[in-house]
Amino acid sequence: MTNNHVGRAEPIQPESTTVELRRTFAGSCDTVFEAWTEPPLLAQWWWPARFQTTHEVDLHVGGRYRFASADLPGMGVLCVTGRYLELRTPEKLVYSWVWEGADSPETIVTAEFHCMGSRTEVVLRHAHFADEGERDNHVQGWNDCLDRLAELVSSGETAGM
Repeated sequence: MTNNHVGRAEPIQPESTTVELRRTFAGSCDTVFEAWTEPPLLAQWWWPARFQTTHEVDLHVGGRYRFASADLPGMGVLCVTGRYLELRTPEKLVYSWVWEGADSPETIVTAEFHCMGSRTEVVLRHAHFADEGERDNHVQGWNDCLDRLAELVSSGETAGM
């Protein structure tokens, strides 16, 4: 048997470096997906309000995004950037994630949206962290963000954006 696969094998990341969270939101798939993809809505939940965020979003496969905080006391400017890898409205969103200026690997975020009538379950996977400590930091961050997303979606402020 001939091996026709040419190229470098990528290491398999152990599950211990992946965040996986499930959350159900009181909103339709369209509403919740819109909150993940419309910059004014995304800026309301993706970063804490105290960060005074600036953001750029070019939402298409191959497009890039960048979110940056103001200069935070003791932390400096926090900035995450990446590119969109997959976009299936309103079912799935996949993008890379890199902290600018940090010595950390590119990670991959996958958000799947499961429609349940007037509710939506989101399955979030954030994979390929360098270690369990980095993963744990992001578990806390994602939970904080998802709490703000739940408030935004349930408030009805996403309508008409």
